[in-house]
Amino acid sequence: MKNKNFKIVVSGDICINVLQWVTYPKSNNGLNWQTHLNMHNTLKPGEALLLSKLVELATEASVFSPQIRDIEWVWQREFLSSTVDLNMFTKYDDETNSSNVYRIKRLMGFTEAMSGMPRLLPIMNDNPSADMVILDDEDNGFNFSKDFWPLALKSTETSPIILYKMNNPIDSSELWKHLQKFHNEKTIVIINGDDLRSKGVNISKSLSWERTAQDFVWQISNNPNLAFLASCRHLIIPFGLEGAIYYKNEGAPETRLYFLPYGFEGSFIKDTQGKMIGLTSCFVAGLASAIVTGSQDNEELYESIGTGIRQGIVSAQKYFIEGFGENIEKYSFPNPSIFIKKEEDFVHKDHVQDVLVPVSPNSNCRSCWYILKDKSSTNLAEIAYDIVKNGVKSALKSIPIAQFGNLTTVDKAEIESYRSIKNLMMEYISTKNTVRPLSIAVFGTPGSGKSFGIVEVANSIASNLIKKLDFNLSQFRSPLDLVNSFHKVRDIVLEGKIPLVFFDEFDSALEGKLGWLKYLLAPMQDGVFREGDSIHPIGKAIFVFAGGTSSTFKEFCGEDLKDENEQKNFLLEFKGAKGPDFISRLRGYVNILGPNQTDEKWDHLFIIRRAMLLRSLLERKVSHLINDNGEAQIDDGVLRALLKIRRYKHESRSMEAILEMSMLTNAKKWEQSYLPSKEQLKLHVDEEQFLRHLMHDAFYSERIESLAMTIYEKKMYSDYSRPWQELNEDTKNSIRHQVKNIPNALLKINYDVVFVKESEIFIEFTARELEVLAENEHKSWYNYRKKAGWKYGEVKDNTKKTDPMLVPWDDLPSYEKNKIYEMVKAWPEILAKSNFKIERLKFMCYCENKI
Repeated sequence: MKNKNFKIVVSGDICINVLQWVTYPKSNNGLNWQTHLNMHNTLKPGEALLLSKLVELATEASVFSPQIRDIEWVWQREFLSSTVDLNMFTKYDDETNSSNVYRIKRLMGFTEAMSGMPRLLPIMNDNPSADMVILDDEDNGFNFSKDFWPLALKSTETSPIILYKMNNPIDSSELWKHLQKFHNEKTIVIINGDDLRSKGVNISKSLSWERTAQDFVWQISNNPNLAFLASCRHLIIPFGLEGAIYYKNEGAPETRLYFLPYGFEGSFIKDTQGKMIGLTSCFVAGLASAIVTGSQDNEELYESIGTGIRQGIVSAQKYFIEGFGENIEKYSFPNPSIFIKKEEDFVHKDHVQDVLVPVSPNSNCRSCWYILKDKSSTNLAEIAYDIVKNGVKSALKSIPIAQFGNLTTVDKAEIESYRSIKNLMMEYISTKNTVRPLSIAVFGTPGSGKSFGIVEVANSIASNLIKKLDFNLSQFRSPLDLVNSFHKVRDIVLEGKIPLVFFDEFDSALEGKLGWLKYLLAPMQDGVFREGDSIHPIGKAIFVFAGGTSSTFKEFCGEDLKDENEQKNFLLEFKGAKGPDFISRLRGYVNILGPNQTDEKWDHLFIIRRAMLLRSLLERKVSHLINDNGEAQIDDGVLRALLKIRRYKHESRSMEAILEMSMLTNAKKWEQSYLPSKEQLKLHVDEEQFLRHLMHDAFYSERIESLAMTIYEKKMYSDYSRPWQELNEDTKNSIRHQVKNIPNALLKINYDVVFVKESEIFIEFTARELEVLAENEHKSWYNYRKKAGWKYGEVKDNTKKTDPMLVPWDDLPSYEKNKIYEMVKAWPEILAKSNFKIERLKFMCYCENKI
């Protein structure tokens, strides 16, 4: 064992897992019993017994724990036991992989020990000088049975690292009080997220990682039931097999979120894959292995915990995949392979990302926090270009991404809305004997893709069961048309399908504003519709009400009205049209965010939405423009114009129309010459603005030489005593390179260079902006020189290519830094004289209170 000198004591509650499963007869011949179903059962370690085995495999340290030498011969009524029913499930959630393993089909429940109290076991060869103590507290007696606590825990002379796996988060147990009094400094508390929720702690599930993390931060700061946990030095909350929160309190509380970008809580385990016991125990074992290694390397504890969380997530996922093996009698459980790193593993520690969770009393700031901003050092515009050029997965490797069929989104608000709808649909579809339709509303501007998103969510759940129907209520002439539509819905129900019914423009007028609502109430509430004197049941159906006149739910309800009298009049009219009754029957809603910016202050991800939409259109409609490396062949000017145009007149339909009107059938690259005519562009965008963005690179390229000369003539270079024409090409190219890099450098501080017809007043950079630009400028020059073969030398020599300034920014003399500051300060004036305006990008969220 590589860590045999590291001593770990594992103890806690004791349970024996009784596994039972059925096998089918192998043939019709043989003894009578052999031709019938066969029932099998075996005993496996649980709780502290299982945890100790997992820790031993994960750490390869010297582990001391309670022991049952031959569990199969133990009279199980002596101990608390848990019975589970097993079945064969697919090993992976992959249709191409046909291998199966045993997992839990049903948790049957516990069987108490004959004595009436769960029996505990002493620790074999308990070591009072243990380096680490791991406790499994399932609230089954161990937490108040001091006689069975490890000696290292009861001694006041030792200070081991303690991993306390806690099932029932309460502060009244003797064990908790003891740990807080004597071992709080080095105790790491691990509580499963679902166990925390079971105590009434309101933390959202399967919506977005941002929401889950910020819910936790609010709860740990404000919920009196969690006050005892807020004092923990180290608290870890695993959320499913996809993420975890690490709360560290060493004076100033800090919360860090660990997550898998392409997963959300509960996404790894599908209902069709069964269940497993011991997942949190396996997480703890993986955590312990990293802490042991870190301790041997004199690493800070919090650093080891971070590595351990990553390892714990990976180990727990591999543990689930392996299950109880293909053959329970022959399979070694738990299996050592789950802690062995292999190249072919489906998940690695590097896949797990982390981000610091902000704390802010400003509710607006809380709502605008998104991981995309914190995880990326580049500007959103650069990320958008990368998405189109190289694809979503390549550009957003460390960002939470939600995918529903062909719909991919990174916008937190959309992710939360779509996942809420998906959860509703899954619950509704799995519920039997329901008579009421599931009613959902969807709002968005025309062309934003209201139906696409909902359809993809539905298809990602049960594409073979759901059948879509569309009705546009603005085209109906009377309620009789609505009755006819319900008959069509019934026909699909009779086919054994679940109709996904889109009532488009449900908020259109009929006999007055919102006149259709009163005819929709009975079908929504009771699942029936009236035809004359007859009442017909509709059956199991999903109703989707797509707004035509309201682009958001707030607008539909009148909540965005500022004038009190206007709002009062609206509410009276809304109530008369049965609006509140309609809303009460809805079970969810989605505001679809299209490619246009909805709010200049808060909607900072619209350029990312545009990029993802454009990349999707390229892949679906002109896939021949994507090369074998996944790179989109598109001119930079075309890309800039499509992403930066201020507004699409018909939302996503306009972007799609521009692509379809371009001559790309036989094109190898989307060049500017393939775009539709100016008159055609006018149908979908401001054509003058579009062309200015389109020609930006061309205009800028035309002025590279003059801009370089102007910068040189501003006495920004040591060779100024010589005219531009007499400079060697190496020096000229260096200055040209600087000019070419100015637009990209400005993106670092959220500015863009825009061509204007007339020279405008130029801006002045702030001290912070100047610092960022100057450092970036030196770094760019440094890399350019290095690539050209230059190296550091005490004397500048053009022949030997040595330069004393070829050093990192921090090592640069102050007089040289000042020269760079002066050079950067001059950029706005120089650009303005060449008809370029430096304009602030509106892609970021600025809050008065800093997060």
